[in-house]
Amino acid sequence: MKKQLHITGLLLLFTLSVFSQEEAPVKNWTRSGTATLNFSQSHLSNWAAGGENALNTTGRLIYQTNYAKNKTKWNNNIDLGLGYSILGDNKAIKTDDKIELNSMYGVKASDRLFYSLSFSFKSQFTDGFDYKKDSSTPISKFFAPAYITLGLGLDWAASKHFEMNLSPATARITMVNDQRLADLGSFGVEGAKYDTAGLKIKDGKQSRFEFGGKFTAKLNVDLAKNVNFTSKLELFADYLKNIKNVDVDWQNLLTMKVNSWLNANITLHLIYDDDIKITDKDGNSGPRTQFKEVISVGLSYKL
Repeated sequence: MKKQLHITGLLLLFTLSVFSQEEAPVKNWTRSGTATLNFSQSHLSNWAAGGENALNTTGRLIYQTNYAKNKTKWNNNIDLGLGYSILGDNKAIKTDDKIELNSMYGVKASDRLFYSLSFSFKSQFTDGFDYKKDSSTPISKFFAPAYITLGLGLDWAASKHFEMNLSPATARITMVNDQRLADLGSFGVEGAKYDTAGLKIKDGKQSRFEFGGKFTAKLNVDLAKNVNFTSKLELFADYLKNIKNVDVDWQNLLTMKVNSWLNANITLHLIYDDDIKITDKDGNSGPRTQFKEVISVGLSYKL
């Protein structure tokens, strides 16, 4: 765990140092971003009502660098997050973990319409666990899973607040760079094959290829002074398997700025992927709607 945290910290510092350099004099580039550190802490000593000491912390880096000249544009975005919670003398529990890179190159077709080539990468920094069942056997890892997509289509920049992208020719690769998880068939890859005695006769595949259509809608609007709301909806349908099964990834972030260095955030994230099987408390396994909510207050630095 310590080694992974050290690697994660170095990666975050390196990324921050790269993106926070002085803006180049080329006027066609625009850059912006924020780095936040949100935390809460409680300490109890001889507290008659009972309770546990608690420490919660979450770090996040969001940065975008965009290029526009004549009939071309190139938009790039990086979104990194990592959070842990410690309750009493228990081990640290992961509460947030995110690596997401997006890039879109467009050539103008009309006033607000662009032919586009889009790329995205998603993964996580550290091991993930189902803490209700087992806090020692990971159910996810760095690059397990990782999602890489590349799509051709059209991008419509409706306004500075709203943008849509439709990529009817999109390739997506799911990577599970851990043989144990691949053998289990995690995240939709083909699992291992076993004989009648239960001995493995064929390893599970560590990757899965899909080809389909992808739709993305982005919203970025100020609801009030110092209150900003961003939302990104991604839909993907695989032509090769079952086009009726649509994967959904919907991310929402509400930022309330107190002053230049203090902010409060509310994050809502909904995922539905028919290939990800989740086991409920009764032992039933199947695709389910995943939902995460994070409310945090902390320090913010504008890059």
